[in-house]
Amino acid sequence: MGGVENQVLQPADLSRKIRERASAEGFDKVGIVRAEALNCESERLQEWLSRGLHGEMRWMERDPTKRTDPRLVLPSARSVIVVALNYYTPHEHANDPATGKISRYSWGDDYHDVVGGKLKSLLAWIKEQWPEAEGKACVDIQPMMDKAWAVRAGLGWIGKHTNLITREYGSWVFLGELILNLELEYDTERVEDYCGSCTLCLEACPTGAITEPYVVDSRKCISYATIELRAPEIPGSVASNLSGWLYGCDICQDVCPWNRFEQPTTEECFEPRTNNVNASLSDILELMPETYAERFRHSAIKRAKLTGLQRNARALVERASREFSEPAEEPIATASEL
Repeated sequence: MGGVENQVLQPADLSRKIRERASAEGFDKVGIVRAEALNCESERLQEWLSRGLHGEMRWMERDPTKRTDPRLVLPSARSVIVVALNYYTPHEHANDPATGKISRYSWGDDYHDVVGGKLKSLLAWIKEQWPEAEGKACVDIQPMMDKAWAVRAGLGWIGKHTNLITREYGSWVFLGELILNLELEYDTERVEDYCGSCTLCLEACPTGAITEPYVVDSRKCISYATIELRAPEIPGSVASNLSGWLYGCDICQDVCPWNRFEQPTTEECFEPRTNNVNASLSDILELMPETYAERFRHSAIKRAKLTGLQRNARALVERASREFSEPAEEPIATASEL
């Protein structure tokens, strides 16, 4: 009976109830916008692809138009609910050359499962209330421009490192969308760009992957090289500047002033698994397919595959070996010593 009664609610009331339920599911930020084409964002994506800055991520070339129009994902789409989930946990990497650093986002359970599960639960609730509802949950792997939708929904702005930044949680957030066939009340206010004149992320990137503000060349990016790249070896210019990273890289986020406002997440699934902040390089190199599958079950780290993870570990071991064997530079004599 409750579902029948809710069918007569106005878009503003529908939106309010959906927001409340999304918060109850654990999402930290929620925005609702009309399901329509992202024309400006589409042009920027096309330019980025035409410059080859996506590297070997050929899947991004396939039907880019679909990435910018949710109606091509769900033909009946009328609204897009955009959510953000804080994943920050107050742990720190160890500076141990016998280990490799792992990106913060993959310390705990796979965010695809966590965020996707919450979105599917939200969709199930919506369908109970309004049986005519149709929807599609999207988390990263679906053809949706997550960051662009988050900006349009007023969740934050795109930083110069190209990550979404929120005023409440910095850039330590996972994003997702729920495409719906329901007409809702839409958010129209966007968050302005608060990066200002800051260029810390550009200056801190050891490989110069942030070639200009708001543009990342994936081919120079440590995260791309250690996760997405399928080549048997990491390119030398990146391998010599890995800075201890085994999987992913957080440097541009670690130096961002807005990440001083981080708050610990309330989602226990994002607490680090054993040896997932730093991983022993020797342990990684000794993994077999069976032990690899067991250790990284339901972890985002499996994205790199065993061959990629061991390739990364070899690069770090080789780098450490060269640094250890290279003789120290002779000190330059001062004027008083000449």
